[in-house]
Amino acid sequence: MPLLGAHIPTAGGLFKAPERGKEIGCEAIQLFTKSPNQWSAKPLADEDVVKYRASLKASGIKPVVAHDAYLINLAAPDKSNLKKSRDAFLDELRRCELADIPYLVTHLGSHLGTGEEQGLKRLSESLRWVLGKTKGFKVTILLETTAGQGTGLGYRFEHLRTVMDAVESPDRVGVCLDTCHIFAAGYDIRDKTSYRKTMKEFGAVVGFKSLRCIHANDAKKPLGSRVDRHEHIGQGEIGLEGFRLLVNDPKLRKLPMLLETPEAETMHEVNLRTLRSLRTHPTTTPLSHDLLARDSVALPGNRRGFIVGRVLRTSARK
Repeated sequence: MPLLGAHIPTAGGLFKAPERGKEIGCEAIQLFTKSPNQWSAKPLADEDVVKYRASLKASGIKPVVAHDAYLINLAAPDKSNLKKSRDAFLDELRRCELADIPYLVTHLGSHLGTGEEQGLKRLSESLRWVLGKTKGFKVTILLETTAGQGTGLGYRFEHLRTVMDAVESPDRVGVCLDTCHIFAAGYDIRDKTSYRKTMKEFGAVVGFKSLRCIHANDAKKPLGSRVDRHEHIGQGEIGLEGFRLLVNDPKLRKLPMLLETPEAETMHEVNLRTLRSLRTHPTTTPLSHDLLARDSVALPGNRRGFIVGRVLRTSARK
């Protein structure tokens, strides 16, 4: 079965992420190695790396996935912005290599009105450039599927295939599949028939050998909306059945499956337990969030949940 986890904050130091992940039951984690809203950051100090490695070893969490900064656009048509993006992404790779983080997730960027063909060409050139600067690195770049919002690239499986073929580095470039993003892009996974169809297409176009990571997020917006809005597991348009199929798919065995759902500090543990309940109770009966507790708990959407045995049933709050 997949290795369940979540994106964990690093406030207070990189070493805090494994500790926090372990506290909520993560088997794998994702993190930022620097602020996602800034171009640059101070280098990772040797002391920080030593503390992080010790914390990670103590946690037993494996693997760790990093995500790059939101500002980076490796398909940018503006030469100045493209240079800044390449330099920033190169720094992200160096930080991952220094900390022994094996994967770095990045979006495919936006063509900003110049067309998908040109955008994919610039992205491929950027990846070839950065790979040339990091020969001998162990870290693998993961291209994330996107919702296709605005002029964003990566909302079709063919975009991933085009870039991977152009880069020709299967040992250094893989794929991260985001459930919310592919759903918003028009790939349905809500029931067995649609799930099998989507995964068959992914396998034919991209190939499961290239899949290294999954972002498990429900979707606020409908199928094909091209709008990227994450929702709690089972609370959105995909629903629990889609995630039951996902966590029990043998093709995804041992892959990190990471939450990026809202209200991380209070709800990651709830969403993890929901996924785990689907993994340990493979049934089509819709399960709600599984909390090992006996009292009622607050949930988003003006509702409360009441524990019945091991399953949290939800109801509207009057």
